[in-house]
Amino acid sequence: MDQLVREGDPVPSFKLRDQHNEEFDLAQALGARVLLSFHPLAFTQVCTRQMQALEAAMDRFESLGVLPLGLSVDPMPAKHAWGREMGIKRLRMLADFWPHGGVASSLGLFRPVEGFSQRANVVIDPSGRAAFIKVYQIPQLPDLDEVFAFLEAGSGS
Repeated sequence: MDQLVREGDPVPSFKLRDQHNEEFDLAQALGARVLLSFHPLAFTQVCTRQMQALEAAMDRFESLGVLPLGLSVDPMPAKHAWGREMGIKRLRMLADFWPHGGVASSLGLFRPVEGFSQRANVVIDPSGRAAFIKVYQIPQLPDLDEVFAFLEAGSGS
């Protein structure tokens, strides 16, 4: 596994397709804070709860000027079907499909033995640097309260 990105490190720019086949370009999001919420695989129980929690918190993220994004190695059509099944309306879920796990790898979050990413939250500050990084155990649902505590403290602004 590549070395895990550290707080203060620049996050490599990337372009990925979301569940609606629309391109997301990190470089165009700079100037705001971005939450990359990595999950291993679509259509799994904890990953579903993780994406639903992000969707439910969209108003709170927006009030803090934060763009949350879900990322996994699943291809765009799978992300689309999964998002539809979950009733996701606002959250963008990005397909880190090709190169397989490229964004996760660039941050040291790819698990090559399993072929998917760690479960992790990474907050990127407006200048494009990692401001908050938390890796969770695969079966553990990420704690959004700790992310909001970080964001509301003005950290990573």
